[in-house]
Amino acid sequence: MRSSLKFLIKNKSLYYPNFRKYLTYRVSMVMALNMQMTIISYFVYKLTHDVLTLGMLGLWEVIPAVGFSFISGHFVDIHEKKSVLIKCTIAYLILSLFFMTLSSPMFYQQAGIRWTVSLLYFGVFIGGALRAFFSPASFSLLGLIIPRKEYPNAGTWSSSAWHIGAILGPIIAGSLIALTRNEISLLVVFFIQVFSMSAMLRMPKQPIMKKDREPILKSLQEGLRFVFRTKIILTALSLDMFAVLFGGATALLPVYAKDILGVNELGFGWLRAAPGIGAIIMSAFLVFIPLQTKPGIKLLVCIAGFGLSTIIFGVSRNFALSISMLMLGGMFDQISVIIRGTLLQLQTPDEMRGRVAAVSTMFISSSNELGAAESGLTAKWMGTVPAVVFGGIMTLVVVAITHVSVPGLRKYKYDITSKGNKT
Repeated sequence: MRSSLKFLIKNKSLYYPNFRKYLTYRVSMVMALNMQMTIISYFVYKLTHDVLTLGMLGLWEVIPAVGFSFISGHFVDIHEKKSVLIKCTIAYLILSLFFMTLSSPMFYQQAGIRWTVSLLYFGVFIGGALRAFFSPASFSLLGLIIPRKEYPNAGTWSSSAWHIGAILGPIIAGSLIALTRNEISLLVVFFIQVFSMSAMLRMPKQPIMKKDREPILKSLQEGLRFVFRTKIILTALSLDMFAVLFGGATALLPVYAKDILGVNELGFGWLRAAPGIGAIIMSAFLVFIPLQTKPGIKLLVCIAGFGLSTIIFGVSRNFALSISMLMLGGMFDQISVIIRGTLLQLQTPDEMRGRVAAVSTMFISSSNELGAAESGLTAKWMGTVPAVVFGGIMTLVVVAITHVSVPGLRKYKYDITSKGNKT
């Protein structure tokens, strides 16, 4: 009883009905998108048996994610956030039907591998463009439905929801790949997206904080200027961007599953889910032990731990050890994600959330896909294992450089009383 009361006291963000609806939407949508990408990446590698095609999947997603981020932040700031998310979800539903058609044996046997892969790249490109609007809208909505004092706790739950989806998505996708056809697996993705939209439809519309409609170029300049003059935001985004760029091994998991560890489709699904499992384990600790002290130091330590676990995963030939290192990396990454997300929520004024989140997408979210492209290219050049080890080493180098060159990060403390502290 006492532990339950302690849990409720420390997790007041769950008292808010709109936040619970937001979490439902976030879990189901992230799960569906992770299922979709797991199915597509395995399908592409099965068709081509070429590691470079896996890297190209990331590249085709990152180009529109970065390109459209220049306008998506301004668009989100001047529009109602729930409506933006509903429109993005409808577009994702149409995209799921498109992927389902491409994965049908009748289609790719008639169209050929080259055309099928090219059309899959096109679909991934559209998904990247949608994410440029989806991510800022989701970030902005969270800041409107929760009081400022609950941002750290809400950030923990929001990140946990993301990782629950990231866990369940690959596991379910791997099971579906093993048990049924690709188009059936993608049909399941479609229905999960329908469920996620039903949760968002039950949420009331939120106020538009940015009332003035200045020219788009001026609006974009204000967003970029805010990020670049707010040193703590710029440092956190840059640190994570380079760490993920060099340290991400997720794009090469089909190669590890099939050619290095020798596991089947279900084993591949568990490899994809392992970072998320580690993140949820860490979230369980953070629910009772919040990240309230020395966030800057913890951010540096956790990204260094992420790099080290990546190196060990790269050289592992044992499935259990590989799973363990991916889980450990997920645990470290969860802490850094929560710290960075809380920092952004606390430092960003309400009327600039869309633009700052769009810049964050350019720095962080897109670095996953750039990391995938980097992994594919370096794997093609130096081999899969050396490429992953090289990425882990470069992550440690980035942490060391940041530790020395940005002493303000080590001294950073959360401020829940003022908005947009430009320190």
